[in-house]
Amino acid sequence: MGNCQAVDAATLVVQHPSGKVERFYLPVSASEIMKMNPGHYVALLLSTTLYPSTTNAQQCPNNRSTDDTHTHSSNNGSVRLTRIKLLKPTDTLALGHVYRLITTQEVMKGLRAKKQAKLMQNQSESGERLERAREKQTSGLDSEQKDLSLMREIR
Repeated sequence: MGNCQAVDAATLVVQHPSGKVERFYLPVSASEIMKMNPGHYVALLLSTTLYPSTTNAQQCPNNRSTDDTHTHSSNNGSVRLTRIKLLKPTDTLALGHVYRLITTQEVMKGLRAKKQAKLMQNQSESGERLERAREKQTSGLDSEQKDLSLMREIR
């Protein structure tokens, strides 16, 4: 009966696109991994689990006692999101984390998609600004017309 979970925390895992998994027991620089695997970048895996919101007041986490454990089974509709953070070659891979090798084609595809999304967002924001400017102009004309009508009434 050993402490086998301590060994897992003292390793860093690198997942290959082919499914191969490498374990390292010392911190390694990202550039070393990239040299061993040409045409690939190293990315840190960041996992998040989202739980569905419920309308039932009894299931609300705020209404539970503080000593309640928050264990959720997979059949409760929870969703696990996995994001990646692309690492620079100068970054060091830390023990206890999981990393994935990503091909240069995937990286370029992701960067293009991100750039396209940013352009679309900027276009929608500029359209909203134009609408606001037009509204200000029309409201400005309305106030000028009111001022003119008041001036006429005073005369």
